[in-house]
Amino acid sequence: MRQRIIVCPLIEYDNKYLLCKMPSNKGVFPGQWALPGGGVEAGETIEQALLREIREELGSELELDHIEPWTFRDDIRVKTYEDGSTEEIYMIYLIFNCYAKNTKIIINDEFESYAWVMKEDLYKYDLNEATKITLKQRNLI
Repeated sequence: MRQRIIVCPLIEYDNKYLLCKMPSNKGVFPGQWALPGGGVEAGETIEQALLREIREELGSELELDHIEPWTFRDDIRVKTYEDGSTEEIYMIYLIFNCYAKNTKIIINDEFESYAWVMKEDLYKYDLNEATKITLKQRNLI
């Protein structure tokens, strides 16, 4: 079984939290809402990976004024590829509290949509299991 270290920013702006909707035909959580983030690549530090993932997935105009490691967790997930094949992956999640200076986002093809969501509305979204666990740990849902 392959192992991946995943960096996940929990991004807050003006008491709203950023959620991204995964494509319905691929990924670990198809069609569900999630935190952005992704895997650490060979030769990267954790901070480099986090900043690269934010830039790749959310665009270069989103500015963060605070990043702080918060918690970690692990689990086993099944990833679905565009051709319909699947792979079981042992995932280690490194989760960061991040505060944004702005809301300027340009998502890439890893997401179908995004939303800045007030705490009291987070429960209304079809959150994937990993995101639910993270938001419960922060007492956001």
